[in-house]
Amino acid sequence: MDAIQKSLLEQVAGLHEVPEGAYNIRANGQKAGRNTTANIDIVTKADKDGIDIIIKPGTKNESVHIPVVLSMSGLKDMVYNDFFIGEDSDVTIVAGCGIHNCGVQSSEHSGIHTFHVGKNARVRYVEKHYGEGDGSGENIMNPTTVVELDEGSYMEMETTQIKGVDSTVRTTTARLGPNATLIIKEKVMTHGRQLAKSDFTVDLDGEGCHTNVISRSVARDQSRQIFLARINGNAACYGHSECDAIIMDEGTVSAIPEVTANCLDAQLVHEAAIGKIAGEQLTKLMTLGLTEKEAEEQIVNGFLK
Repeated sequence: MDAIQKSLLEQVAGLHEVPEGAYNIRANGQKAGRNTTANIDIVTKADKDGIDIIIKPGTKNESVHIPVVLSMSGLKDMVYNDFFIGEDSDVTIVAGCGIHNCGVQSSEHSGIHTFHVGKNARVRYVEKHYGEGDGSGENIMNPTTVVELDEGSYMEMETTQIKGVDSTVRTTTARLGPNATLIIKEKVMTHGRQLAKSDFTVDLDGEGCHTNVISRSVARDQSRQIFLARINGNAACYGHSECDAIIMDEGTVSAIPEVTANCLDAQLVHEAAIGKIAGEQLTKLMTLGLTEKEAEEQIVNGFLK
């Protein structure tokens, strides 16, 4: 891998060197490195571009890194990754995509990640999107995530996009079994004329299951954001969605929460708050010696932390 690709890896996966444990690194549409362990296997799909990540039942305190980097302008990359997480396991999965585009053509990465989470398993999934480059071509990322949670399983998703992505449509669908839990934490910042759309649909099918979908975002310049959260309570369950957004300059944010109770014992709540930075917050920080711009940056950084 060249210096640009290594820098992208650091941005999206925090990797300064080859990670410990299992990993699959994809660069410009090709495998750039792979390692498996006794408990985690990574297998190339035979019928389409992508991999199967197979985690044995009972695997504890192990991690899988599967970052993607693109440094060729005009490249359109599409992958299909399936995760099979065995019962009673406890693992961390670090994904993410970084694009460096210095050309005039658009570069695009789209991925469909499907998670089959076994009974009583726990998964922490971390995904970061990042773009850079001084070309006129756009950086486009359209991730799709499909989640199937068996009885008593737990999954926490942390997704971050804070720089350089011109257009993204994130689609997430999930089905929860009895006593399963899905926590989604999204952080997004857009600028220029960027577009970011997040589309979540969670079906709470099992008795005692629970979801919490939380989005925090900042829209600057003339950028646009759309947040859709659909929660369907099909059993005795609890569901909550929350969108907190700051608009700056001429940015726009649309928050569209939707909750549907199909069971008498479904408890569903949605919240949305959109507004500009409060003047008293700016004033307080400026009395400490910060300029208005510095004060804005401090507030935004704290909001997205």
